[in-house]
Amino acid sequence: MPPTPSTPQAASLPAHAAYADALARVHDRIEQARSDAGLALSGVSAPGEATSSVRLLLATKTQDAAAVRAAVQADRAAGRGASVLVGENRVQELTEKAPALADLGLTTHLIGPLQSNKVNHALRALAQHGRGCIETVDSLALAEKIGSRVLASAPAHASPAGGQGGNHVEPSAPPASAVLDVYVQVNVSGEESKAGVSPDAAVDLALAVAQVSGLRLSGFMTIGARSTDEGLVRAGFTRLREIRDEVVGSGAHGTQGARELSMGMSQDLEWAVAEGATIVRVGSAVFGAR
Repeated sequence: MPPTPSTPQAASLPAHAAYADALARVHDRIEQARSDAGLALSGVSAPGEATSSVRLLLATKTQDAAAVRAAVQADRAAGRGASVLVGENRVQELTEKAPALADLGLTTHLIGPLQSNKVNHALRALAQHGRGCIETVDSLALAEKIGSRVLASAPAHASPAGGQGGNHVEPSAPPASAVLDVYVQVNVSGEESKAGVSPDAAVDLALAVAQVSGLRLSGFMTIGARSTDEGLVRAGFTRLREIRDEVVGSGAHGTQGARELSMGMSQDLEWAVAEGATIVRVGSAVFGAR
């Protein structure tokens, strides 16, 4: 079983130092897991192969903006290269914290459920950061709602069409700034308490999402089974990797970049890394128990 995460909030340490220590331990765990899995070399995998590049996403549920800032700055001060990602579970928290964190230029992911009536709120908040992503797309209806709102909020774009007098314009393809990264969330464990499309329907959904204007299908996300059984948990992570590989290997338009695997949290990140995770979502191992 992976090591039990320790609580970083030692009374004798200021917040910045406590976060720096906790982050170092988490990065060490990731590096050790990569080494144990034979992933020491850098680079991006081909379908069917494990990926050696693993990014840390800070799951900041219930943490205020000051805590998020301190943790991000502590990680950046360590000079590790790629900055940590930030993940918000709740649209309300994302909206509340975004203005206070906008100056950091964060890459922020929504990692909790998104109701269709909260899409506008989520997009406005994500737009305040350097880059945004929604990891929890689990239906085509939700994908289409997000895509339509992304396009509606983008600056008008048009290109000359060579009409008489040179005054006629026709719409062109959306600019890169009018495209949002999304992941398809898959419920690999089948647990009723977890959101996500079923594994059997995941490939078809991903292929459909890849065709939605305004969206870029960039990967897949899951929450591992609530279990200490390594074989059971890893089987779910394996299933997500297989879904990713089938989608990317299909050659369908819009699927070539869908390589990210967001899976693994504080308690099971080693197992996720061994099964090909490219992003692990860690909260308690950095911020302490909620």
